[in-house]
Amino acid sequence: MTRVIFVESDGSRRVVEARPDDRALDAARNNGIIGIIGECGGELACATCHVWVDPAFADKLPPPGDVEQELLECVFDRKDISRLSCQIRLSEALDGLILHLPPRQI
Repeated sequence: MTRVIFVESDGSRRVVEARPDDRALDAARNNGIIGIIGECGGELACATCHVWVDPAFADKLPPPGDVEQELLECVFDRKDISRLSCQIRLSEALDGLILHLPPRQI
């Protein structure tokens, strides 16, 4: 199992476990993380699963693709570490991944 730590906008943390190869979006939805909506179900058609990747993990992820980049241009509070959680595939190398939830989605 791969641990993912979701940090709410108030600083509270929630640790969940997911299977390797799950998406971070799935880990959030399967564990009742409220700050991630994922309206499109992970089809890369919205940006309601926006997260900020902790800088300690940012270099461990592949760069976002063109469509993800375009969708990220629509989110509130975009940062250099912004990603869509539907595009983050979990793996053993990402065990302990820290994802910060922005205070609001689109």
